[in-house]
Amino acid sequence: MDIVTRQRKPGDGEPNPAPQVVAEVAEVRARRWQEPSLSWGLVPTMGYLHAGHLSLVRQARQENDRVGVSIFVNPTQFNDARDLARYPRNLERDLALLQAEGVDLVWAPPPEIVYPSGYQTYVAVEEITQPLEGSARPGHFRGVATVVAKLFNVFQPQRAYFGQKDAQQVAVIRRMVTDLNFNLEVVVCPTTREPDGLAMSSRNANLSPEARRQATCLYQALTAAQQAFQTGERSAQNLRELMRRVISSASLATVDYISVADRDSLQELDIIEKGALLSMAVFVGGVRLIDNLVLG
Repeated sequence: MDIVTRQRKPGDGEPNPAPQVVAEVAEVRARRWQEPSLSWGLVPTMGYLHAGHLSLVRQARQENDRVGVSIFVNPTQFNDARDLARYPRNLERDLALLQAEGVDLVWAPPPEIVYPSGYQTYVAVEEITQPLEGSARPGHFRGVATVVAKLFNVFQPQRAYFGQKDAQQVAVIRRMVTDLNFNLEVVVCPTTREPDGLAMSSRNANLSPEARRQATCLYQALTAAQQAFQTGERSAQNLRELMRRVISSASLATVDYISVADRDSLQELDIIEKGALLSMAVFVGGVRLIDNLVLG
């Protein structure tokens, strides 16, 4: 990949200009095509940004002339209205963080612009969306695939950046990009973690102090299974049981699912031959958290 260096980067001694913040599709396209020869990287987000999001922005800056970020809490990927209502939001804070990173353009539309009156077109990726998050959250990935397809169409970036924490989402988007011939590269960046191992997530803000302390059980379960694999364990069921035991040691934790699956198809494994994706969803103090590790 050719790395493009912008003329000025954060830390060059001058304050970064505020990113251009727009709502209308036409405004995004006008800014994006103002300099047609320049490359664009896109970081899709639902806002309430944390260090994980900002790591995606920094990689996008390293690899593109311009960086766009979307901030949109997408209602079509929520199957629980209460979950949608309590999803944390703070646009002013987000924009300050993005200015510090030198972001050029932010699309922050209201829902009626993304889904105007009479809207009836959705993207359905089939088999890979059925297990794991797809089983636990019916309709979730239809909403994800639809909004990401719209983002790709509106921004038309050369590269789009996603975090490995949402492993199934990454697999779904890669499948969609291949199947629908989107002319872009999907760049997947490592999960960003707190010092105690908890995967960074906007939902972490909803954890009580005690739930936050116990939330480390997800990473502890994943690393316990990873260590068992590294010492020779190849039974997927044994690894699932090991992770479940670790989670059960946290009094506020309730397992939604625990998976040891093929990294590409996401089908559950019996014996691990070439590696696997360890993933889980766990309610901790009523807050649903997800995490994963790749074996092999």
